[in-house]
This record gives sequence, structure tokens and C-alpha cells, in this order.
Amino acid sequence: MEKIIDLFRNIQDVKVISAAIDYADYVALDLSVTNENLVGQKLATAKDYEEYIQNYLDKHQAKIAFGGYIEHRNLYQRSSVFKNDNTDERNIHIGLDLWINESAPIYAALEGKIHSFQDNTALGDYGPTIILEHEIDGLKFHTLYGHLSLDSLNNKKVGNFVKKGEQIATLGLPPINGDYAPHLHFQIIIDMENKTGDYPGVCSSKTLAFYMENCPDPNLLLKIKS
Repeated sequence: MEKIIDLFRNIQDVKVISAAIDYADYVALDLSVTNENLVGQKLATAKDYEEYIQNYLDKHQAKIAFGGYIEHRNLYQRSSVFKNDNTDERNIHIGLDLWINESAPIYAALEGKIHSFQDNTALGDYGPTIILEHEIDGLKFHTLYGHLSLDSLNNKKVGNFVKKGEQIATLGLPPINGDYAPHLHFQIIIDMENKTGDYPGVCSSKTLAFYMENCPDPNLLLKIKS
């Protein structure tokens, strides 16, 4: 993974959402279980989170909130995708979330091709999802774009070439986007493990070490400063 990380450090000018919004207008958002500011907040529905995030953006005079990599969260407990009697609870987020309360344009982080796409329809899942495959200097990896609009899957074909900065989708709104406040889940995946159209974006504590190796911090590529 060190070669991938070194590669990312040398790549500049990557935007995956609302390219006209400068990183200076981003603000870091903590949705972890350790954030004392969330105690007492009644955040049960997509609408609750939408209002909370908009108030947070307004308070900080920001346009996009970002964060969530390796963040331990409670917000997945409503869904059997993450919490059920048959598997370990998954509650550690392994992508980067970019929160904006509108159907914003989504762009390819880098040149590549469409690896796969799918509408992951379960409550709390990604909803419409696109995965791109990239190869730079002999290093192959993937980028995942989750919580998109349903229209984003139209006219897509596996293997189609995409340019860096090409618009590939628009952001989805609830309930199509997995029933969340509008946000892009952006994730880097080295080995897709033969999966298509989907890849875990939340893991358990038992599998965290593996996913930290296979899914490095997306901000190494985006370089958003908090």
C-alpha cells in the first residue's frame, strides 16, 4: 500500500463533488460516538440529519461538510445491513463523506474506466453506486461513489472510459440514496475482492485492520484541509 500512498501524495487538483466550491468553503464534521455535541440530539431520520448538517454548515459559514474516515458511528444501527443476529455489528466508516443538501454534480477523481455499477436498495445501504477502476504507473486501484441519484446509472456501461474531472453522476436524495441526508460516500479500494457494484463502506472492529490496508484514507487523494 505504501506505493499507492506515495502515488496519491503526488496527485493534485482532485475534486469529486461540486467542483466550483473551493476547499476553503469545506468544514470538518464529526459524527462519531465520541462527539459530545451529538449527545441529546434527536437524530433518527434522514430529515433530522439534513437539518443538523445544514445548521452546522450555516454556523461555520461553509458549503460542504466532510469527514468520517475510520469513524465509529451509531447511525447504522437502524439497518439490518449493519446490525443483525448473524454477523458482527459494522459501525466503523471506511470512506470519506461529503455532505451537501442538494443534488450536486459528482466527478471522476481520476482517469479510468467503469468497473461496475448497481442500485444497492436496502435501507441504509449506498443506493445507486458507481465504481471506477484506475491504473497509474502500474498500480491498480478503484474509487467508489455511493448515495447517487437513480438517473446516474442511466447509459452506463462496464468498461467505458472516463476522464479525470468528468461528471459521472449527481448526488441522490432520500430515500433513493439509502435514506440518508444527501452526501457522497467516496472510497478508495485497492482489491475489489471480486465484488461488483458494491463494496463494504462500513466494517466491524474485528475487520478494521484489513480494511485500513485495502481502503486507504481518501483524503490522501483529495487533500482537503480542516
